[in-house]
Amino acid sequence: MILFWSSVAASLLAAIGCAYLITAAILVRRFAPHRTATAPAVASAVTILKPLHGDEPGLFDNLRSFCIQDYGGDIQIVFGVQDPGDGAIAIVEQLRKLKLDCDLDLVVDPQAHGLNRKVSNLVNMAPRIRHGVVVLADSDMRVDPGYLARVIAALEEPGIGAVINAHFLPSVIAGLGLDLARPCFGSTMALRREALAAIGGFKPFADCLADDYAMGAALRAHGYDIAIPPFALAHICTQTSFRDLWRHQLRWARTIRSIDPAGYAGSLLSHPFAWALVAVLLGAGSTAALPAGAIVIAAIACRMTLVRQVERVYALPPQPYWLVPACDLLSFAVFVISFVNWEVSWRGRRFRMAAGAWTADGETHS
Repeated sequence: MILFWSSVAASLLAAIGCAYLITAAILVRRFAPHRTATAPAVASAVTILKPLHGDEPGLFDNLRSFCIQDYGGDIQIVFGVQDPGDGAIAIVEQLRKLKLDCDLDLVVDPQAHGLNRKVSNLVNMAPRIRHGVVVLADSDMRVDPGYLARVIAALEEPGIGAVINAHFLPSVIAGLGLDLARPCFGSTMALRREALAAIGGFKPFADCLADDYAMGAALRAHGYDIAIPPFALAHICTQTSFRDLWRHQLRWARTIRSIDPAGYAGSLLSHPFAWALVAVLLGAGSTAALPAGAIVIAAIACRMTLVRQVERVYALPPQPYWLVPACDLLSFAVFVISFVNWEVSWRGRRFRMAAGAWTADGETHS
């Protein structure tokens, strides 16, 4: 009887999860991206900050996409590395040889301001900022020529202190659509220079694992709103092994868990396929197995419906649908393992988060 009712409970979770996926598919259309760039009223001069670490796959094309923007204002791009021997320096030099229509600066500074090396990099780059609008973008982002115009147009809206673009679909869209989330993800963040000064620049976040979220919270605390324009960025996967991919996914998961423990725990409903399989296994040989088997099929269908909707709305190429079940199981495994401990791996270093602090290499920071 225990296995029977456990199977029923797992089937119920799976059914709710299917409803969640369908809801997300509906909301994806509501947040459909604009097909054309909307030029801002005034093409403000912009400084783009690109913290770099190593010659990762696709880096040249990623960086070049930011240099060929269809934008009327001046563009300064500041690249930053912390190691004079960093392989990314050669990529920046290649870009300089192309003589693109933007100013390219390079900062090489090993000074560390905290455990978060990316933020330390940004602190070192900040003195080179020349313009009143600052855009932060990760090295593994690739954009289209209309990207900067859309970001700046959103930033020009009254009361907006920062513009972010999130690639965590569909959970972000569902959270926004149901008014359950106040995200700030750092794949791209644009803000005015005075807003950056109001929150103390980058240095206060040098010991934050979720630095983008912390910056968003600080901006909101200072009375600014955060705009999330409806368009997507291309995230280029730089992991070359399953082990690297696993560690990367765990870092994301544990970071989100540290930001919103209750919301992250609630995301167990976003894995209906895994719960349906659990229901089948627990209900084997009982009357609970048949409906559980039907939910397995329904869960796969709902997930593929959502994937197809994202493809259509964001004009993406067809995905390998045969991998969808495997991806769902991997996602579920990451979700479960993320509760085991607070260790994360980031850029070759291991960190452990504790109550009010995180540590690395024997150091402890609050």
